[in-house]
Amino acid sequence: MIDVQSQKDQRGISIQKVGIKDLNWPIVVMDRENKTQTTIAKITAAAELKGDIRGTHMSRFIEAIDELKVVGPKEIEKLLDRIKEKLLSDRAYIRFDFPYFINKRTPVTGTLSPLKVDCYFEAEKDQKFDLKVGVVVPVHTLCPCSKEISEYGAHNQRAYVTIEVRMKKFMWIEELVEIAEASASCPLYSILKRPDEKWVTERAYQNPRFVEDLLREVVLKIKEDGRIKWYKVFVESIESIHNHNAFAYIEGEITK
Repeated sequence: MIDVQSQKDQRGISIQKVGIKDLNWPIVVMDRENKTQTTIAKITAAAELKGDIRGTHMSRFIEAIDELKVVGPKEIEKLLDRIKEKLLSDRAYIRFDFPYFINKRTPVTGTLSPLKVDCYFEAEKDQKFDLKVGVVVPVHTLCPCSKEISEYGAHNQRAYVTIEVRMKKFMWIEELVEIAEASASCPLYSILKRPDEKWVTERAYQNPRFVEDLLREVVLKIKEDGRIKWYKVFVESIESIHNHNAFAYIEGEITK
């Protein structure tokens, strides 16, 4: 059959990225506790298209993805090599957005329940391979100003900490989540019995955090870790007493 996509194009316009998006696909990711975890990813895959080729072959992206067994740094690089080879391209791109579940025990009763964390892997390869790993961690914050000016109580709320990193050495998803949780007023838990709820309430009250405080604590822990060479941190507080949210953002390189 005629290959229309491979026909010559006379307009001479190269396309930086062309491909597929919003592909829902089962994947297996590495899990610190259980070795692997099966989840569902929403995938974007793309390749550079030369200016003299009319179109790309969309099915070849899915063929390349279908060969993927476990999603890890080495496997993602091999996947990008397959995309480049199948699409006859000099550059390939992939992004996986997926929910990841971490089993957590509550601080007093030890009740076990899973906490969902939204994660993503974003990678690109031409001559060099570039991988960014991101987590979006729900946490608990309590306002220092509200605590200081109030005779009793203080407003508190859920916040989300997005940490995106380029690594020098491998880190577990769980380790990035722990950085966010340790920087907040208190972690979140899917199940809380009354003794746990008392602990969480008092813990947050003893450990107030502005979004600025939370972001700075995250950055300090990232810099202390030693395995991260670049970071981006975004903190958003879902304000409970205001008609707006609060946020803080930073990115930077670690040269040590």
